[in-house]
Amino acid sequence: MFVTRNGARRGGNDRIMMRRKLTPMNMRWAAILFAGLLVFAAGCASTPEATEDSGGGGTDSEFSDGSNQPIPDSSMQDTNVSNRSLSIAPVYFDLDQSKIRSEFGSILSAGATALIESGATTVISGHCDERGSDDYNVALGERRAGSVRNYLYNLGVPMAQMTIVSYGEAQPAVNGTGETAWQLNRRAEFQIR
Repeated sequence: MFVTRNGARRGGNDRIMMRRKLTPMNMRWAAILFAGLLVFAAGCASTPEATEDSGGGGTDSEFSDGSNQPIPDSSMQDTNVSNRSLSIAPVYFDLDQSKIRSEFGSILSAGATALIESGATTVISGHCDERGSDDYNVALGERRAGSVRNYLYNLGVPMAQMTIVSYGEAQPAVNGTGETAWQLNRRAEFQIR
């Protein structure tokens, strides 16, 4: 026999459902744990330094005005997926957007075909540039990774083969500020397993 909150007695066959309430202390611990995980991820991240173009002898930084460094060329389309080692080129996004640009459709189409044929799994990671709050960038990175996952799913890749993770601004592709660095850091990347 059970006694409910209001003191009523119930028989052995009745179930009492209890929910845990989020107390301010539990929320504080969750926030501390989340912040610790972000710090750990940032500390473990390897971020390659941006290199200068060896062809020019000028003193201008490649991040000075954004005009010296081209955006990654999406004309490599089908060559991004090789038969020897499966890899999919990163997908880049516009500022504050998670919509996949049309020029990356062929890259994702080739990637979807390779994932379906190989049965390989992938972790799609969403990334942002340094602008915006940490919380906002983590959410935006998750939307970007989710957008890519949904695009691949619509091309026939089973959901079981894909997982997503967001690193926000914690793992930049290049260090630096300016439009070129920001464009290269607004991306979704693939880790094929």
